[in-house]
Amino acid sequence: MAPQRLYTVNEVAELLGLHVKTVRGYVRDGRLKGTRVGKSYRIAAGDLATFTGESPEPSAREAVSRARQAEVTTVVQVEAADPNLLSRIDAMLGAAMVENGRAGGEPLRVDTVYDEERARLKVVLLGGLEPVTSALRVIAAIVEEGS
Repeated sequence: MAPQRLYTVNEVAELLGLHVKTVRGYVRDGRLKGTRVGKSYRIAAGDLATFTGESPEPSAREAVSRARQAEVTTVVQVEAADPNLLSRIDAMLGAAMVENGRAGGEPLRVDTVYDEERARLKVVLLGGLEPVTSALRVIAAIVEEGS
């Protein structure tokens, strides 16, 4: 969370067009919330906004989008895979990612790992429901085609 701006009593007095002693009195009386730092007071921007009747800026937590989102992380493991299958899946998913980016869709991350000794291919997909579902369909089509 970003630190909130702190004002000195002099700055608050200048902003409000009041005398410094008046602002200090408001802080001492508790009408304006302030924190004592050494021999002077500091007033947070949110406290000043509340005092003046403005709505304070929302905190980082309140500012977070409340739109419902779902993300998927999945690993597809293909046994008896050859390097040709790896290159075909890489090419098709790369093209799908480019097309998805052009269409302004949700981002999709694809990582592939090929183990030559075991002839095993792992494809890791991270992203929204739609792009991951589409990528799974592409992988399924390529794997079934090669069977």
